[in-house]
Amino acid sequence: MMKMIFMMLFMIPLLFNNFWLVQFLFFILTFLFLKYISFNYLMINISYFFGCDLLSFTLVLLSLWICSLMLLASEKLFKYNNYYVLFLMVMMFLLLSLFLAFSSMNLFIFYLFFEISLIPTLMLIIGWGYQPERIEAGMYLLFYTLLFSLPMMISIFYMYENIGSLDFYYLKFNFNNIYIYLCINMVFLVKMPMFFVHLWLPKAHVEAPVSGSMILAGIMLKLGGYGMMRMMVLFMEIGMKINFIFINISLLGGFIVSLICIRQSDIKSLVAYSSVAHMGMVLSGIMTMNIWGMWGGLVMMLAHGLCSSGLFCLANFTYERLSSRSLYLNKGMINIIPSMSLWWFLLCSSNMAAPPSFNLLGEILLINSLVSYSVLSMVFLSLMSFFSAVYSLFLYSFSQHGSLYSGMYSFYSGYSREYLLMFLHWLPLNILILGSDYFLFWI
Repeated sequence: MMKMIFMMLFMIPLLFNNFWLVQFLFFILTFLFLKYISFNYLMINISYFFGCDLLSFTLVLLSLWICSLMLLASEKLFKYNNYYVLFLMVMMFLLLSLFLAFSSMNLFIFYLFFEISLIPTLMLIIGWGYQPERIEAGMYLLFYTLLFSLPMMISIFYMYENIGSLDFYYLKFNFNNIYIYLCINMVFLVKMPMFFVHLWLPKAHVEAPVSGSMILAGIMLKLGGYGMMRMMVLFMEIGMKINFIFINISLLGGFIVSLICIRQSDIKSLVAYSSVAHMGMVLSGIMTMNIWGMWGGLVMMLAHGLCSSGLFCLANFTYERLSSRSLYLNKGMINIIPSMSLWWFLLCSSNMAAPPSFNLLGEILLINSLVSYSVLSMVFLSLMSFFSAVYSLFLYSFSQHGSLYSGMYSFYSGYSREYLLMFLHWLPLNILILGSDYFLFWI
């Protein structure tokens, strides 16, 4: 399987001049992965260092899918020859680093590719971003992650000295040390991101191109959740003592960020802040360290990856037409492009966890997990659920209804490519709930 993926990735440079052929190849790669490493054959060792369980499998599949959709969303770069070849190379490098990070069975190899994936993301933001502030946004992203990742590297060496191996299979040692706990987990808290260390995310999203926003929301935030799920087994004893602090910060932060969402005038900024609220709930679920929280966290990460990525695509469609993402200018869209309003409605309803979306299953599992941990968490959970509906409805109604912007002198209709892109986001988001028995099998 590994050989096949490498061969297909290095065939792509031969096809640079054919956009649709490259796109088709990425989708073929996704379905090959789905077929050869199916749910029935999990824990297959690709090599001594790489393998797949359900957690890895679903996140690698999400990475392949989102990278395929990134290509579909970035046709404008190909059309105007905006360094398209370089873009494709950066994207392949990013996909490869994510694949290796998620399928790694060794903590140091995971850390290595976790950090390597930062470089192509930075290149996407700085190279193809829209505003001059993208340099500042890139520096925010780089230094937030690097500052907290160096203590993790030192902790990994300390763990190797104590355990004698860094393979996930052997990581059953219990570290009752708050310094190791913080050094290992702080980088994941920044990546998710947890409230208080989330300021890089809205800035990076607003300045990134549509492909950068898609990969950030769809995959990069999930690296933090994945790493934390793998590491929590090492900190069972100390986690029972201090995890409640992070749960409280995440729930309170999720509520505050939900209020911030309602005050946003930039569509991309609103969707970015809603990511912080959703990932705060995922972080709380993982920190409870029960099986409901772990599976709820995984389900919510998959659902958020598809839903948030789709909303960023919709924001980009309006930006390409009006050259603005302001909600005060993007009004009355239902009057001129009603077909796109349908997709706005479907994705906004999924964002507020309306059935039959995968978000609903994730929220049910996470609410079960957090309420069983502490009944008091119900207060902020109910507020977060209510305000997620408020800002999703606010985004939909404010952009689709009302009078048209009077300065709009031309407007082109939706392309079939754009509708296909929305369909490929929405379909797995609402079909995956039919396979919920895979995620509920161990509960």
